[in-house]
Amino acid sequence: MGLFKSFKGDHPDTIGSESSQSYTPGTGPPPSHRPSNEEHYLPPPGPPPGQSAYLPPPGPPPSHKSGDEPPPYHDWTVVPDTALLPPPPSLGHEASPAGNANLSDADRAHEWCRTYPLLRPYQPAAVHLDAVKSENIELVQPREYQGSLAKTGLGSWKGSTISGGRDACLLSSLPCYFAVPDSPLITEKKKTIYFEVKVLSYGVGRGGDASSLAIGWCALPYPTWRMPGWERGSLAVHGDDGRRYVNDTWGGKDFTGTIHAGQTVGLGMEFSIPDTPPNYGSSPGQTPGLKIDIFFTRDGVKESGWSLHEELDAQNDLGVDGLDGQFDLYAAVGLFGGVEFEINFSSREWLWQPS
Repeated sequence: MGLFKSFKGDHPDTIGSESSQSYTPGTGPPPSHRPSNEEHYLPPPGPPPGQSAYLPPPGPPPSHKSGDEPPPYHDWTVVPDTALLPPPPSLGHEASPAGNANLSDADRAHEWCRTYPLLRPYQPAAVHLDAVKSENIELVQPREYQGSLAKTGLGSWKGSTISGGRDACLLSSLPCYFAVPDSPLITEKKKTIYFEVKVLSYGVGRGGDASSLAIGWCALPYPTWRMPGWERGSLAVHGDDGRRYVNDTWGGKDFTGTIHAGQTVGLGMEFSIPDTPPNYGSSPGQTPGLKIDIFFTRDGVKESGWSLHEELDAQNDLGVDGLDGQFDLYAAVGLFGGVEFEINFSSREWLWQPS
């Protein structure tokens, strides 16, 4: 045992005896964590010099004088007047419930329109202006037209197409609206164009479709194997579904009822100076727009209409290019299947009379 003691030495049996040091931690943080000035970071007692208490300065803030009313706040519980908002865009359809052309004809027309852009307007010769003014308007028979067509009087025509005939578009030989001399921005007068079509009878249509027609307006050139309203620079009301088409290659928009045999329908466009002045902050060279309204008549009575510059659906509508008064516009009558009809440009023969 003495040997082990010499190696290990004497040591107490328990920690904390008189022969050992106390391991009680010292007060305060370790030396490496003490602040350099050994002081506590506390604010000095009492308010800052010159103030007896922590009170806000007297009076209102500098931006509000003592006599001012509180700022106005909108009462969001009040329902806004929606009459001040523009009407929502009319919803179009993907296809017509009546007649629809085949896809190959549509693709061919789209490519044709990309190849042949709209013709720029020109100053017409005096003889052309006189012909339109006197309502002596001819019709151009396209090669797709299958049937008969004859002039029966000044500005009056009668025709018929064969049963099962394909789409064909008759066009006036001269514009009814000349963009250069007729623009209200030049004449400072309203310009109205209009004509009527009477359906005498319907025969057999193409395939399983009923025969029908469409009445409209077109800028040239236009693919004459397509109904008006289906391609750029055109608008029309179609008789088989009663829908209106504006540069619309799909299914049109709900508008009126179908056009029946024995009825006379008309389509007009009114060009006028807009009620509000043009935006002079627009980019240089931008032509100010015209106010353009389209109206539809049935048996001499105005039935419905729309504004060309109505709110459009940004995703589906293709705009109004070619129809905004910057291009010449021609009368257009689209036909398919067997249809017997009369077309009148002579105001003396119209059932509807301008007021």
